[in-house]
Amino acid sequence: MDTEATAARIADGDRRALARAITLVESGREDHRAQAAELLEALKGLKRQAIRIGLSGTPGVGKSTFIEAFGCSLTGRGLKVAVLAVDPSSARSGGSILGDKTRMERLSREPGAFIRPSPAQSQLGGVARRSREAIALCEAAGFDVVLIETVGVGQSETVVAEMSDLFVLLLAPAGGDELQGVKRGIMEMADLILVNKADGDLKPAATRTCADYSGALKLLRKRPQDPEGFPKAMLVSALEEEGLEKAWDEMQFLIKWRKENGFLDTIRAEQARYWFREEVRQGLLRQLETGAAKAVMERLGTEVARGEITASQAARTALARIADR
Repeated sequence: MDTEATAARIADGDRRALARAITLVESGREDHRAQAAELLEALKGLKRQAIRIGLSGTPGVGKSTFIEAFGCSLTGRGLKVAVLAVDPSSARSGGSILGDKTRMERLSREPGAFIRPSPAQSQLGGVARRSREAIALCEAAGFDVVLIETVGVGQSETVVAEMSDLFVLLLAPAGGDELQGVKRGIMEMADLILVNKADGDLKPAATRTCADYSGALKLLRKRPQDPEGFPKAMLVSALEEEGLEKAWDEMQFLIKWRKENGFLDTIRAEQARYWFREEVRQGLLRQLETGAAKAVMERLGTEVARGEITASQAARTALARIADR
């Protein structure tokens, strides 16, 4: 890949070049990793920024339906929207369906929208390992809003909050009570809770759920990066496209407030520090895949299985030998 030519095409908004670049950054090959780093460095000087919105929720809550309706609402305002959808990977085959683009048929036809599904592979936290680099590429391509849709997640999977400006949690009606709302983990990370499917027979249940979570949010410790009234819970209906404009207004208000008070830059700086540490951590883990390290691990693993040495002592020995190399 010609890095300079590809960077220029991405800067001009070339969708094909953007798709190829995302494929490049998702590759695990060492030569591709070097090219990806060079490409990202070349695009860094553009200093383009989009509103990064992480969106999570349990399976079946209507994430794809919401993103399609919300994305079409944004493109209708003249905004360019990129959607990075992460699909779960099979623990047996390692494969993914990557069907979110098919689900978002209407949004995929919008000229101002770009949808990219990616496999989660072995990455925990509901996102793909290189989602943050894909976000940077979408920003360089001139998108105004980047939506990061996670796989269906539980209470503890909050990595998407480390790569977004605001974190939206989508809930279904009757999804829990006040006690569920004050549980730590993903609830503490959310900036906005949207109770979806507030339509038809489910509307009364959605209203009760929204009230439960609104009360629960008041019990959480106030964060310095939140203005008065945040985080908050709101009702939306992706099916009937109700509440979407109000939700967008609240997101814009929160982003503007954080930017004016210096929190947005601070959040992004801390996120960059987090991903630096994560890259170092992943690099150290890759050292375990070398031939010499595998031989040490195999020998010590056999000794542990035989009961000749404890797992803790074997781990200390392995780490010491790998560090010496």
